[in-house]
Amino acid sequence: MSSETLLVEHAAGVMTLTLNRPAALNSLAPSLVDALDEACAAIEVDDAVRVVLLRGSGRAFCAGGDLQAAMAAEAAEPGAAARYFDSISAVLRRIERLPMPVVAAIHGWAVAGGLEIALCCDLVVAADSARFGDAHARYGLIPGGGGSARLPRRIGSGPAKWLMYTAEPVSADQMQRWGLVQLVVPASDLEAAARGLAESLTQRSPQGLRAMKRLVDAQADHTLDEALALESKVSADHVASGGADEGWAAFAEKRQPDFG
Repeated sequence: MSSETLLVEHAAGVMTLTLNRPAALNSLAPSLVDALDEACAAIEVDDAVRVVLLRGSGRAFCAGGDLQAAMAAEAAEPGAAARYFDSISAVLRRIERLPMPVVAAIHGWAVAGGLEIALCCDLVVAADSARFGDAHARYGLIPGGGGSARLPRRIGSGPAKWLMYTAEPVSADQMQRWGLVQLVVPASDLEAAARGLAESLTQRSPQGLRAMKRLVDAQADHTLDEALALESKVSADHVASGGADEGWAAFAEKRQPDFG
């Protein structure tokens, strides 16, 4: 699945996707959007993938959409820019809906579409030098990759409006306080920390993690009673399918479970 714009590596249950347009700060050119879509399609049906690690090459995680490509496309064919932004929104939704945990490793800039990618990941590890922002207002644009919908859900409406209205970047520490980032580490430790987290998750029950992700992601669309009922059903189905057998056996035998 590797391409010029997206590097793909699968090892020990971790699928690593590396945005690979370093000269353009990994901006989301159509070719990169297509490559991400192809990779997600393959991951969705690959039971050997337990965790996805999403990272960027070069000096930044992702600087957002490729505005030059969008403008050129629109000049050649009116409506092409809207279709381009729709394709970004669709592939980010696909990343968000991957059944297994998705870990983002953020360094440098994660702005506009880069921030929107981070919002679609389950866990975010950031370098202490990373900067996050929604830069759309700087150019008279509005989010096109789901930022206006996901950002207030993730960090609250006040911080979301501040980021969107001012277009000013904030630090990784601030994003951790707001709740988007779970772990901030020195830049030199980012790769080891993010990969270590991803690898640690492969030691958990893959069925269990997928079920938990499904439950957490579904709760926003349910009342508390509905969410509790769904949890009861999914938990019962998990036990009935044998998903809890190894954990129970390991507990009884006083050993670490082996979910290999």
